[in-house]
Amino acid sequence: MDARALAALAANPGCRRRALLDGAGVDKGALAQALGAPANFGQSQFAHQRGNSFEARVKADGGADLVRLLHERLRDGSEPPGPGAVATPDLTAPGPQGRTARTALALREATEAGRWALLDHPMVSLDVAGSPAFLEPDAVVVHPDGSWTVVEIKSFPMVDGSADPAKVGAAARQSAVYTLALERVASMIGEPEEGGGDATETASASPAQVRHQVLLVCPKDFSNLPTAELVDVRKQLAVTRRQLDRLTRIEEIAAALPEGTTFDLRLTDDGRIPTRPVEELTAAVDAVDAAYAPECLSTCELAAHCRTRSRAAGQVEALGRGVRGELGGLTTVDAVLTAAMGGPADEAPTGDPAVDALRRAAALRAEALASRPEAVACR
Repeated sequence: MDARALAALAANPGCRRRALLDGAGVDKGALAQALGAPANFGQSQFAHQRGNSFEARVKADGGADLVRLLHERLRDGSEPPGPGAVATPDLTAPGPQGRTARTALALREATEAGRWALLDHPMVSLDVAGSPAFLEPDAVVVHPDGSWTVVEIKSFPMVDGSADPAKVGAAARQSAVYTLALERVASMIGEPEEGGGDATETASASPAQVRHQVLLVCPKDFSNLPTAELVDVRKQLAVTRRQLDRLTRIEEIAAALPEGTTFDLRLTDDGRIPTRPVEELTAAVDAVDAAYAPECLSTCELAAHCRTRSRAAGQVEALGRGVRGELGGLTTVDAVLTAAMGGPADEAPTGDPAVDALRRAAALRAEALASRPEAVACR
């Protein structure tokens, strides 16, 4: 799992299908392709290259310009970082566990040093439904006071100091996942190392704290020059923490599956062509409950498949969460139509607000069509 997947999962915690597939490391894009419902979103190769080029420019000169940009946005009256004031610790280590441990050590050392430090692509971990997820923020800045700021670098433009709200919201949700994972590291900073040391003294020497304002760095207008704004992610952080806590443990989801369930595509020797029958794959995917909503189309590779199955079953979720919430206990389109046509609107209330509202709407629609005989009834 990466932060983008976790943000999408936190936005739809009832989807056991996504939780299981992400936790198992299944390539959902390849799975959707094999099912005949390929995902229609993603970043083009050109956009990916442009993003990498912009990130390299932002982090040039040892990250000094990036830290100065952060200091300017803080407006706290502190002294700006001077030449050579920003440390850039080496985070190289074998494997994700090694990189996670090296990042935690670098954060501890930078916090105790009481100086500016930039961690380029650190790695942190987060327990998600009983499975560890390794996350890689674009950067984390350690302040001289021991606090940490998450840096999120995006290639979409910031025009006249503002960017696309939908994209900023997605970046904020993603940054909230990084912040949540860093809070776990910060809670361990100050704990005595195994074998000795006074906990009170160590804690006072390492006042680690993750700031709830992340630095969003984007191209200024339509140039390649960086600009930035601080984004408060406390709301997204609270939502993400609550939703991840509600996730069913992956072991429990897997235990409920039929014996022998697998999502293996049985690729050919060249690793390109799946040979497993579509019927078997479909049965395996449908064995795990999904919670489809139209918002999934922009965040999940399996959304097109789930939409087709949801429409075939006549589920009202396919019409959106707002509609689903208004309909109460009516979970299928057939049930909604039956309730709407079940009796005239002037009958005594049924006691179900959704049914009464549907009958009034059906009566108004019939009245409108009766006043316009030439009108063609919608179907």
